[in-house]
Amino acid sequence: MNLRSRTPHARRWPTALMLIAGLTVSAVPSARADDVNPNAGRDLAASCAACHGTNGRAVGGFPVLAGKDREALIAALRGFRDGTHKASVMHQHAKGYTEAEAALVADYFSRQSPTKP
Repeated sequence: MNLRSRTPHARRWPTALMLIAGLTVSAVPSARADDVNPNAGRDLAASCAACHGTNGRAVGGFPVLAGKDREALIAALRGFRDGTHKASVMHQHAKGYTEAEAALVADYFSRQSPTKP
């Protein structure tokens, strides 16, 4: 018995199955590299609060990060990471950030007010 001798529905099911599979795949949201948590910078910067204060407003001898230039913060993190800026612990912290994460942290701190609102 060949495919033509079956009912017309028997010939259509492979097409229907492919259509359903295609719709299922297209309905799944794609994860793109540029999909970033809008709070990622804040979340990454939370660990900095122990020394640099809440939102980068340090008290007691540590540098204030709030309101600093974004590019200067990125350059400082790079310097700590590659050893050109000497510090007691910052080189270890900076090595824990990817370049993208360092940029998120720098962006977050650059948008903070150096004084409490």
